[in-house]
Amino acid sequence: IIAGNEPSRRLQRLEQFWQTISGRKIWAYTPEGDIYRDIRNRTSSWMTMAMGQPGFFKPRNPNPWFQPPGADGATSFYDTAELKETLESLIDFDVLNDGRKRLSVGAVNVRTGNFVYFDTDKVRIGPEHIMASGALPPAFPSIRIEGEYYWDGGIVSNTPLQYLLDQEEDRSSLVFQVDLFSARGVLPRGMADVLSRHKDIMYSSRTRQNTDNFQRIHALKMKLLDALKRVPPELLKDGEKELMADYSDAGVVNIVHLIYQHKGYEGHAKDYEFSGTSMREHWEMGLEDTERTLRHKQWLMLPTNVEGVAIHDLHREDPT
Repeated sequence: IIAGNEPSRRLQRLEQFWQTISGRKIWAYTPEGDIYRDIRNRTSSWMTMAMGQPGFFKPRNPNPWFQPPGADGATSFYDTAELKETLESLIDFDVLNDGRKRLSVGAVNVRTGNFVYFDTDKVRIGPEHIMASGALPPAFPSIRIEGEYYWDGGIVSNTPLQYLLDQEEDRSSLVFQVDLFSARGVLPRGMADVLSRHKDIMYSSRTRQNTDNFQRIHALKMKLLDALKRVPPELLKDGEKELMADYSDAGVVNIVHLIYQHKGYEGHAKDYEFSGTSMREHWEMGLEDTERTLRHKQWLMLPTNVEGVAIHDLHREDPT
């Protein structure tokens, strides 16, 4: 939605999207206290399972278990046709594909199991590509694109960082990596905690682990480059010369983590709890984390270390 609208309309369209799918009223009033929010969130998630979400998805009728194999509704519990209409009403796909910015979304081919990226630099992205990148089974159906069917790329990998950095290794990059599930957490004390913690670990991008691995690999490349520079040019093989040229042109990378820290009352249904109250709370927390991040001006500067990579984590370096 951000990439597919002119700057003056982005916020309006984004708000319109979330207000559309989270507009259902749960209660007129929720008393203060975590126990009441827990009850409200449970009620909201139950309503989502039973009724779907406006402008997003609705339950299959009949249930897929009672549909014959091969039927349109036999492979998912919900129909996402409404989402296509919502995306078409809120995204200007001509703007999205005009070449002024680049958007990449990941999906997995259901038939082959291969991971693919739909990239505006290579294909014209439409609503079906966006839907494919979020088609998480068995809730949502696979999406047909040019004769193949695709599911959410998170089945294979939730980390697009490497794809992003592989595209233009010769350019320096400032990367904001947003993760809605935290790989770190506390030891569960009951079954509800177990389900919630399991979901965090399963869906998280393992942000810190992956960026730490990237940093180590990048550092090894720089050490290899330094070693190759010490070898007399006439002793270098063609492959080693090409490697030197590639690594010499590598840009520096600054990665800033924005990892959502969930509340205790959110529970294991947090990924399908779409109440307006939760939506507004997430907005406020996202704004707060972003403002705190931007106050650290040094985090936005090009790294000067030998490795050429700097990683900053708001909740690790500024826990206040």
